[in-house]
Amino acid sequence: MSNSQRRILVTSALPYANGPIHIGHLVEYIQTDVWVRFQKLRGHECHYVCADDAHGTPIMLRAEQEGLTPEQLVERIGAEHRRDFADFAIAFDNYHSTHSPENRAIAEFIYRRLRDGGYIARRTISQAFDPVKQMFLPDRFIRGTCPRCKAADQYGDSCEVCGATYVPTDLIDAVSALSGAPPELRESEHLFFTLGRFEGLLREWLEQHALQQGIVNKLNEWFEAGLQDWDISRDAPYFGFEIPDEPGKYFYVWLDAPIGYLASFRHLCDRTGLDFDAFCAADSQAEMYHFIGKDIMYFHTLFWPAMLAGAGFRLPSNVFVHGFLTVDGHKMSKSRGTFITARTYLDHLNPEYLRYYFAAKLGAAIEDIDLNLEDFELRVNADLVGKFVNIASRCAGFITKRFDGRLADAAEEPALLDAFLAAAESIAAHYEAREYSRAMREAMLLADRANQYIDRRSPWVIAKDEGRAAELQQVCSMGLFLFRVLAIYLKPVLPTTVARAEAFLGEPGLDWAALTRTPFGGTINKFEPLMQRVDKERIAKMIEASKDTPQPAAADAAKQQDDFISIDDFARIDLRVARIEDARDVEGADKLVQLTLDLGGEKRQVFAGIKQAYTPAELVGRHVVMVANLAPRKMRFGVSEGMVLGAGPGGQEIFLIAPDTGATPGMRVK
Repeated sequence: MSNSQRRILVTSALPYANGPIHIGHLVEYIQTDVWVRFQKLRGHECHYVCADDAHGTPIMLRAEQEGLTPEQLVERIGAEHRRDFADFAIAFDNYHSTHSPENRAIAEFIYRRLRDGGYIARRTISQAFDPVKQMFLPDRFIRGTCPRCKAADQYGDSCEVCGATYVPTDLIDAVSALSGAPPELRESEHLFFTLGRFEGLLREWLEQHALQQGIVNKLNEWFEAGLQDWDISRDAPYFGFEIPDEPGKYFYVWLDAPIGYLASFRHLCDRTGLDFDAFCAADSQAEMYHFIGKDIMYFHTLFWPAMLAGAGFRLPSNVFVHGFLTVDGHKMSKSRGTFITARTYLDHLNPEYLRYYFAAKLGAAIEDIDLNLEDFELRVNADLVGKFVNIASRCAGFITKRFDGRLADAAEEPALLDAFLAAAESIAAHYEAREYSRAMREAMLLADRANQYIDRRSPWVIAKDEGRAAELQQVCSMGLFLFRVLAIYLKPVLPTTVARAEAFLGEPGLDWAALTRTPFGGTINKFEPLMQRVDKERIAKMIEASKDTPQPAAADAAKQQDDFISIDDFARIDLRVARIEDARDVEGADKLVQLTLDLGGEKRQVFAGIKQAYTPAELVGRHVVMVANLAPRKMRFGVSEGMVLGAGPGGQEIFLIAPDTGATPGMRVK
């Protein structure tokens, strides 16, 4: 492949500024960082930018609960995010915030371009309103007594005690969870982005770029279903940017979040003198790539390119989508101690263990990966300590003690060194294609060959014979020549470890071009241990530190139905739009229907008690709202992996809650 210099802009999805970074997030940032480091190692001009996603109702409410302004909250969380990323060696060229002058300016510019181009429509919708807080309420922020079983303190759309579904107006003594005031039903005019007008352009973009097959399949499904208008406005109070010429209306957080990519890059350009238009203008010859999770595919492959096109910016060169992380085969869990924050991990383990383990698992497909903690310990110890680092530790001491650090003037086995160097293009191709697991596999096969060479030549035996000094120098130098090649290959994944190896080798800043020269006759410095083995006890302590430990008083209070739960508890509920892909009767069940739900690339099985209201044929193809982070429940008929939301008195009168106009599978309901 050609190595002519490329100009590349790379982004990762913006972490939400209302909580800490956890290891599930780190899959994406490590994947992106490895790719960026590889591009820079190859000599390309590559800029990696990101920012905190700092707007929206959850941030506004959490700040109020903590007695802070939203600005103070996002500043504190942003500092924590920056620290965690830095300690995991995530090397952003610029890390910014969506609550910035640059983001406001670009968001307003894009909106005005869309409005003036005729791509913004108006529509009146009805919503529950808190007269005290003077704000519209999602159903999850309405509480009251269940109209069926009379259980107190139930949600505005369903009862956790009897399972009944209803509309908020059916609740007895309904109140706002924020103020305790009875909600009112009010109408409000909202602004919508007319996505359907960009279908032709989006189809053309899809045809011209080599997107992952999973993205292509989903886009074709979305085209077939019809592209819906997207509600881009929210009513005051709302933490975000007010829409130009629309007093009291704010940009929905998902509008200005991806614009944060451009804003962060603008901030970098202003700091360094880079040419913003050379990367972002419609006629740009540079490359632009977004790394994201599969849950936000719709925003990045439909709304985002459509917005860019409507505003006269360039479209992405590609969108690289990854799957989710499980730990020991399950979703991350606080009760199991597997919901591990970045900081808790860092308190116990070397961050490069995780960088390597993720790299050894990651490929280019949209697939979930599993952090199996037993395999994690064994693989890191075997590959990094037992293979890679072991090469240097077995050879360096002899060179420094017996030859004042001077390496041999030639390779003892030139064919073996040539074989290591010949792997460069193959490993580079794997990195380029984001097939990191293949790159790691190839590198470790080479490490095996290096260790086999050292075993065969046995320098510790040669060292016992004073007359074989020249041979000892050649053998140990050969081992270090091979180690140096491997260090370059692994540098995108292990930047900190390789930096220490560079200091020992006396060659700071090794890059891919350094493969063309071998330091024959060079001098090394004293070897210091590069990495310790994974300690099983430290893994156990990390798991223990990650567990939720409820206090007895808190546990007793939670059992009292007449106590309100906190805003944070509400904010943890993950409401998603889902499309009913398949529906079947459940044999032996009077009320249940087995649903297969599509959350935008992820499939879930849910058993719903709606059989008396709907036939399976009536359900297929409908869009519904579901609770996506409800713990799986084992039933007699199978495992139910969520809850579909509906309303009504029950029986034949159950009305599935439909998402807002323009909602699509996988979209979060905020």
